Amino acid sequence: MEKIAEIFLFFIFMIPMYGVLIWTYFCPEDSLLWGKRWMYKEEPELSEGAIRYAKVASLTVIVVLTIIFGVLIFS
Repeated sequence: MEKIAEIFLFFIFMIPMYGVLIWTYFCPEDSLLWGKRWMYKEEPELSEGAIRYAKVASLTVIVVLTIIFGVLIFS
């Protein structure tokens, strides 16, 4: 019973994390500037490297979290 509660809590807490990671993958410019737009008078231009890094990092974290969740369920 304790194991089911752990899995349920982990799943509930990971839903917002997956949402943010998916948003970062599909809209990396918006996610990189989230909360920082007020510092600039004009819209800043992000480098392709920064955009690529945000996409790769979010995809990597999604894969790692999914593997951790799979191990937690099937162990």
